[in-house]
Formats: sequence, C-alpha cells, structure tokens
Amino acid sequence: MPSHKPITIIGGGLAGLTLGIALRQREVPVTIWEAGRYPRHRVCGEFISGQGLAVLERLGLLGSLRAAGAIEANTALFVLGRRRSSVHRLAAPALCLSRYVLDALLAETFQRLGGELRLNSRWTAPVAAGGLVCATGRRLQPAENLPRWFGVKAHVARGQALPLEADLEMHLSRHGYVGVNRIGGGEVNVCGLLRRDGAGRRPESKADWLRGDPGSRLRERLAGAEFDPESFCSVAGFSLKPQAAARREECCLGDALTLTPPVTGNGMSMAMESAAIAAEPLAAYSAGRSDWAGARLAIARDCDTAFGRRLAWARWLQWLMMSPLLHGQAGLLLLRSERLWEFLYGRTR
Repeated sequence: MPSHKPITIIGGGLAGLTLGIALRQREVPVTIWEAGRYPRHRVCGEFISGQGLAVLERLGLLGSLRAAGAIEANTALFVLGRRRSSVHRLAAPALCLSRYVLDALLAETFQRLGGELRLNSRWTAPVAAGGLVCATGRRLQPAENLPRWFGVKAHVARGQALPLEADLEMHLSRHGYVGVNRIGGGEVNVCGLLRRDGAGRRPESKADWLRGDPGSRLRERLAGAEFDPESFCSVAGFSLKPQAAARREECCLGDALTLTPPVTGNGMSMAMESAAIAAEPLAAYSAGRSDWAGARLAIARDCDTAFGRRLAWARWLQWLMMSPLLHGQAGLLLLRSERLWEFLYGRTR
C-alpha cells in the first residue's frame, strides 16, 4: 500500500493539538510546530461548554481531563456594576480546567500516539501549501489598525475562598468584561476582555484591570484575593471580526480562522470542533482519497456551515454587552430575563 502523506500543523494550541490527536488516531503521520513550550499559561476563560465536550468524548479524552482535575460548572451569573442577574442554570454542564494543565495533557497524548511535536520552533515558510494546517491562534492586525481591545488573565492563588454566587460569573463594565470561574485544584481563573479609552479609567496594573471598577461587585469579590504572579498573561492586537473560511487560501482552524467573542464562553469548544471537522478530510487527503484543494474546500465549507450563524449571534451579543442599552435603565431587565439568557446561550452554541 502507498504510504500516507504527512500533515504539518502550525500551532500547538487547542485546535492544533486536538487535530493532531484525531489524525494520529487515524494513523496519519503528523508534525506540530509550536513556537512555545508546555506547560504555560494562556489568556483563556478555561471553560469548555457545548459541542467541544462531545469532541473530547469521541477522542476518548474526557476521562483524562477529569483525572487532571477538571471540575463541572452548572450555573452562570451576569453582573453590571452593583446590579446582578439571577443565577442561570446551564443547559448542560461545562468543564473547567486550567490551560496550563490542559495543553500539556493534550501534548503528552499527541506524543504518546506517535505524533512529532517540535517545541520552541516557529514556522517561517508560507502556509498556503498542501498538507499545511494553520492553527496559530488569533489573527494579528497591522499596527495602524490595532483595536483598543486586549485580554488579560490571572489565577487567584490556591486556597482562597472567593464569595462566588455561581460557577461562572461574568462582570460587565463600560471598559469590557471579566469572567471569574473555579477551575479545579483550588484555583480561580479571572480573565477579561478590556479596552482603553481616552477619557476612561487608567488602572495602575494588570491586576487592577482584573479587579474591576471601584464600588463594583467584582472589586468586592476580589478585595482580598492574591493573584499567582506566574499566571499573569495578556494579549493584544486581535480582531473580533468574523472570517469566512471559504475566502482563505490557507487551511485555517480555531482562532487562526476566526476569534469568537469571549463573552460567549464558547471559544475553546469551537477550536476543538474545528479540529474535529478537519480530521476526516485531512485523513482522506493523507491516504490519497482526495487532493489538497478538495480537502481544504471541504474543511472550509463545513466550518462556515457549523460556525457562521453562531458567530453572527456572538458578534451581536458582544455589541450588546458594550451597548449603552445594557448600561442604561433597560439593563436590569435584560440581565434578569431568563428567556433572553436561554435564547442567546443556545444561539451561540
């Protein structure tokens, strides 16, 4: 029998590692190029919900995540300054696990299955070529087009009992939003998407950004919290504008294709889902059952079908979170609407 064509994945984040595992389970030769190393912290809500859990189950990884300390999240709460919604029940339990643990676990699994992992190795050649998959994370923008948005994350040190009212709390302000959730191992993840403005508050540090506005419930929640200094990380220069996969020359997955607004809590799931979508077309290409153009187009078409409507709703939700409508008198009614919560949660999954 002819040998299988190799697949090269550029980027060893969630999409790249999940795809690498799925391909190795199909006996496809795979090499992942990763510019960094494991374990390391990443800006992330560390909250896996929706169909991403089904992907992990099909790959046989759910048990490993639970053994590594993943815990269930069943409830969510939205807070705007001092005002709060009711505690909403998630349609299905989510899993919360630190990326510091999760990425290292996936990398170990990939290597155990025979995959080649090149750490501290940055890909510099063009990526629009046969057998190359781009899973490099967020799309960077030219300096002159940089948005005001940036992400920052830190873990509250272990052993501190924060007075959380729900498994996931989303704290909104005019500067952005900060999610707070327990992630197992006695830690709490605090991760925000925030923006600077000319007339706005000028926090003294990343920790001050995460603690929220003076007088807010978030500031109250984190009043006595100490952040693990090793867990601090931040990102900037990314775009939240949806991208159609069919318009790209490269085969892109996860955030390299399009970055879903973090307020949905669905970014980790979509990265894993995109990997699952790509696995079979890439396996067919590797085995010689299709050419590269056919495999790439199949992946692009299926990703656009799976994510197009979801991303449109996510973009609308992102606008709503920062809209004066939410921060005005109507905000309390919107925050407390159980029907609106169920509708938007379902549409973004």
